Amino acid sequence: MNETLRQITSHRSIRKYKTDPVSDDVQSRICRAALRASSSGNMQTLSIIVSRDPERKKQLWELHFRQDMILQAPLLLTFCADWNRMNHWCRMSDADPGFDNFLCFMVAVGDAFIAAQNAALAAESFGLGICFMGTTLRSAKELARFFSCPEGVVPVTTLVAGYPDEDPPLRDRLPASGIVHQERYRDYDDTEIRAVYETRERDGWNRYMSANHLAEKVKALGAQNLAQIYTKVKYPKEYNEMFSKDLLDVISEKGFMPSGPS
Repeated sequence: MNETLRQITSHRSIRKYKTDPVSDDVQSRICRAALRASSSGNMQTLSIIVSRDPERKKQLWELHFRQDMILQAPLLLTFCADWNRMNHWCRMSDADPGFDNFLCFMVAVGDAFIAAQNAALAAESFGLGICFMGTTLRSAKELARFFSCPEGVVPVTTLVAGYPDEDPPLRDRLPASGIVHQERYRDYDDTEIRAVYETRERDGWNRYMSANHLAEKVKALGAQNLAQIYTKVKYPKEYNEMFSKDLLDVISEKGFMPSGPS
C-alpha cells in the first residue's frame, strides 16, 4: 500500500463543510492538477468554472436541488464539456472543425470527468473534503444559462470542496469480482448477482432507513428493499426521462446534435 493507493482507498464523499476559506494558492494547484489529466488527442476539451461568491452560490443551491453543502463549502468547481475554444482556434487557423456531433460531446464529457477526478485527488491531498454533484447533469440546461455558456459548452459535473465538518465512515463498494472481467464480458446468473449485491443490500438499506427524511419517503412509496429505494425513491423512471429530455435539449442547443435529437 503506497501513499497514492492509501489516499484513493480512504476516499469518502463529504456533505458537511466548515466555512474556512480555501486559499487562492490551493485552488490554483487543484486546477493545475486537473489540467494535467489525460485528454483525448491532448485537445483538453473541457473548462472549469470556479464559484466562490456567496450570492451566486445561493442561486447554485437552487439549481442543485437545495443541497446545503453548496452553501457551506467555500469552493465549487463546475467542469464543462467544451469545444468552443477548440472550434474558435480551428476557424482562426482556416481549419473547418467537425466537432458538432454526439461523439465529440462524449469525448469532451470524458475529458471533463477525468480532469475532475484529478482535481478531487489534488483537493484531498490538501486535506479538503470533496463531493461530486450528480445534479449537474440534471440541471445542465439551467446551469448553462447561469454560467453564460456559449455554443459548444455544456456543464457536466460539479466538485464541491472544503474543509470537512464531518467524519463519515467508508461506504461499501461492490466487490471487484462483480465488476472486473477478464478478456471478455461474462454475464451473471441470479446467484452471482445476489452475491455481488449482498453487502450493498444490507448496508445500503440500513443507511437509508437511519435517515429520517428518506425513511419516511421509503415508507410512503412502499419500497421493500434497496433496489426499490433506487427505482421508486431516489431515481424513479419518470424523473430520469424528464431530465434526459432536458439534457438532450441542451446538447442540441449547444450545437452537438445539429439536426436535433431523434
